[in-house]
Amino acid sequence: MRNHLLIVFALLSGTQFVLAQGNNVIILEGTYQGKVLYVQNPFASSSGVGFCVTEVKVNGNITTDEITSSAFEVDFKPHKLNIGDKVTVQIFHKEGCKPKVLNPEVLKPKSTYEVISMNADKDGTLTWTTKSETGKLSFVVEQFRWNKWVKVGEVEGTGTPTSNEYSFKVAPHSGKNMLRVRQTDYSGKPRVSKSVEFVSEVSEIDFGPLKTSKDLSFFKKGAPDKAVETMYEIYDQYGNIVKKGFGNKVDVSNLPKGAYFINFDNSMGEFTKK
Repeated sequence: MRNHLLIVFALLSGTQFVLAQGNNVIILEGTYQGKVLYVQNPFASSSGVGFCVTEVKVNGNITTDEITSSAFEVDFKPHKLNIGDKVTVQIFHKEGCKPKVLNPEVLKPKSTYEVISMNADKDGTLTWTTKSETGKLSFVVEQFRWNKWVKVGEVEGTGTPTSNEYSFKVAPHSGKNMLRVRQTDYSGKPRVSKSVEFVSEVSEIDFGPLKTSKDLSFFKKGAPDKAVETMYEIYDQYGNIVKKGFGNKVDVSNLPKGAYFINFDNSMGEFTKK
């Protein structure tokens, strides 16, 4: 069983980073980030003669790296890889010993994008152009609502250092809108773009009734007969989110009786569930 153990370290936006071992081979899969891989290479424990690693392959090709030492590096440059290319490394070793990869994270995609331009139309279409991407990571599109940044969508990154163009249609709220994009890599540290602004033509929205046992409706402010769709969030008195979505009506019949807070359009309010 031990020889067939598979350890998955990360799965980021469709890009695998896998460290597996079986049949005396360690396998790593990821993307080339322009850095070398360092391997700690012990003596073969069975005989005590020679080092543990017997062969290293990159994308199926045997490397020319010097592996007869206590530590060595796997240099990807001779393999003519471009930043962001997929990489599979196989480290073959003798029975009874195991080499150690010291920096496997160098094959994980890293957020390195730079925004060349970013624009937003009044209909909510966000477009942006990047360069210097070194791995496929998703761009999270965020909209500033209710005094916080809210995720409103996601676009898969191309992951190449050349110029890449993206677009995403956001549902605007009334008044001034602010949008930005964010990427988070294996480090857990977000890389955030500057924000762009636009003023929408969406009318102000209100909701009602303030006391209800069944539904809440969203409508054009001052015109209760004109239903309008909006993004919304409902919180209980303890700050727990109990409902969220997008529409012109929300069913609250299954909520316990009591007071609730609601975020909608670019406004906040309160209502009572009877």
